[in-house]
Amino acid sequence: MRLFEISHKGLVISNWTASPYESWCLLNGNTAHNGTVAAFVAKEAVPDEGELSGLPLKSSIVSLKKQQALYEKELENDDSDFTDRINYGSTGEELLARTKARQSRINEIVLLLSIENLLSQHFRLYSSGESRKIMLAIAFLEAPDLLILNDPFEGLDVESRSSLQSACVKLARSGQRLLTLVSKPSDIPQWSTHLGVFTHGALIKQGPMPELMSDQSVRQLLHINKQKCERLPAPPIGPDLEFEELVILKNGFVRYGDAYQFKNFNWTLRKGEHTSICGPNGAGKSTLLQLITGDHPQCYSNHLTVFGKKRGSGESIWEIKKHVGIVSASLHRDYRAPGNALSTVLSGLYDSIGLYQQPTRADTLLARSWIELIGLQDLTSNYFQQFSYGQQRLLLIARGLIKQPPLLILDEPTQGLDELNRQIVLSFIERLAELSQTTLLFVSHREDEHLPLFQHRIEFHHSTEDNVRFEAQAKKLKNP
Repeated sequence: MRLFEISHKGLVISNWTASPYESWCLLNGNTAHNGTVAAFVAKEAVPDEGELSGLPLKSSIVSLKKQQALYEKELENDDSDFTDRINYGSTGEELLARTKARQSRINEIVLLLSIENLLSQHFRLYSSGESRKIMLAIAFLEAPDLLILNDPFEGLDVESRSSLQSACVKLARSGQRLLTLVSKPSDIPQWSTHLGVFTHGALIKQGPMPELMSDQSVRQLLHINKQKCERLPAPPIGPDLEFEELVILKNGFVRYGDAYQFKNFNWTLRKGEHTSICGPNGAGKSTLLQLITGDHPQCYSNHLTVFGKKRGSGESIWEIKKHVGIVSASLHRDYRAPGNALSTVLSGLYDSIGLYQQPTRADTLLARSWIELIGLQDLTSNYFQQFSYGQQRLLLIARGLIKQPPLLILDEPTQGLDELNRQIVLSFIERLAELSQTTLLFVSHREDEHLPLFQHRIEFHHSTEDNVRFEAQAKKLKNP
């Protein structure tokens, strides 16, 4: 496989050759470029200039973009509006069966990735990490000549990352060709034998993994200094919030049929108590946040008070949302409204998916300031769907932060971002905390994202109680 004199929208590869017995990792901080390389190798796109040769006959790509495409395809087949039942789409078992792999092979991959619990669940109800596991299983079962993994660790908990490492090592040893594209140095995988390093869009270093990892110039390239945000755009003047207790949940639960996702969770979130949330994929972290925002129907079954209003007491959902900013994988997944970058960011001021009213001049200037802050000011008129997954996530982060609300819910906000932009977003979060106007609720699987500002934590653990999958515990952390 050879890519020669490639030039395409800022991506430059002079000469990259991969033999059939090499497992390559390409590190490029530009997530859009990673997607472009994957598309070239899989013959889904052609470069503006250059030559491709020796490409595999059959390739499978696992990426956040492919994950989103499968979710949208499942939505297209949703006939809930025409039946007397809610159609949640295909189960994991049905998706794996469509690969036409032998049942023995399906069983092998299910065990390899530890996804037995996902087989009977519906894809549209998965967490982002669970969706990623099913995507990986489908790709493994397709037995391609080349398996392309684009940021494969995104959304996976620690245990799942370890399972993926083990699975890919076994696949590589069995002869499966692997091409891994990552945007963060910490995600360079154990299974790769060779490494290519990009800077400013150009492939500048390549060779055997041990050789490059011991190269001091490469080590300097892999190091990214922690970013510091000096100031944020001034927020619009919002309604005063008098409540010290933002959220009160008594004996909280979520139940599906006879089984509880979690139960008996007692928790109070007070103003200024920035809280991180951690736990395995599928534990209920995102579900807990959806109870707060009113995006989960069981919020009305719970004894839940948000901003002084008990759920189910006749309150308007907009009375809640006007005090909340949200960044999440589910919002990203469902953000399919027409509109450009500017309208996407502006929609955060009106709590809508898409922009349906005329913004004021002050609101427009504020949105433009945020777009400049995330470095997309030259693409303001581009439609949301034209952006790469990582750029879309940056726009949704700006959308969530634009009004600097009393409560900011961040559910894996850095998913899909390269290391530089990840550091920039974390610096935004630190700056918000310093301004003391916003209380943060933050979900992440990365330990290095549980910043010192989070002095409270909610931890989900597997439950030993029958018919209860997980238990949640809120605790105050010791001062660092």
